[in-house]
Amino acid sequence: MFDYSNKIALVTGASGDIGRAIAISLAKQGAKVAITGRRSKVLDQICKQYPKAFTPLVRDLSQRDNVKTIVSDVENKLGPIDILINNAGIAEDQLAVRMNDEMWQKVMNVNLFAAFNLSKSVIKGMMKRRYGRIIQITSIVGHTGNPGQTNYAASKAGLVGMSKSLAMEVASRNITVNCIAPGFIETSMTAVLSESQKKTLIEKIPSKKLGLPQDVASACIFLASDEASYINGSTIHVNGGLAMI
Repeated sequence: MFDYSNKIALVTGASGDIGRAIAISLAKQGAKVAITGRRSKVLDQICKQYPKAFTPLVRDLSQRDNVKTIVSDVENKLGPIDILINNAGIAEDQLAVRMNDEMWQKVMNVNLFAAFNLSKSVIKGMMKRRYGRIIQITSIVGHTGNPGQTNYAASKAGLVGMSKSLAMEVASRNITVNCIAPGFIETSMTAVLSESQKKTLIEKIPSKKLGLPQDVASACIFLASDEASYINGSTIHVNGGLAMI
């Protein structure tokens, strides 16, 4: 049990399965949580569970202008952000020879550019207060690669490199910047797989099961805590042993 009763967090991509699990976990620990996502109905459902804990912001992070106003909107409503969870991510899969510039850039805008700009926006205040936690939700694909996902893999690998560099810049101010790289997690994305596809996938995982969104959320709750203050520039892999990196 961690105590986040005096903390303000921003979780992007909270209308997705992993983002929702992270946001709810933070709220259960007492944090005030601003949540962003593209699906307002899902955000509203989350807010109904903990109406005093959540502040919803409907934002499409593929549009750069939307990114610029998020931090100021949150801090005007809730106060300075202590914890930033860059979870928002999209995929535009295609073989590299068929991938156009728009598909590449759209993924980069959401997965990497938005994460950089949100991190940059919160860091100034964190440095003044000499406290902050920034967590990037990356992917196993950013470490292993995956056919048809050159854009997605590059964006997630970019998050790792960015986080290491950023951690070096701000560690002396009691700010940590870390990554969590999920493997195959039970979400709406894996729900479309056939039973035979799931079986083949699970056979490759030493744990012999898919992960749950809560598995990622639990790692996130730890990294955001004071107990993780000496972990910086690191990546926690949540993949059931699929890639022991």
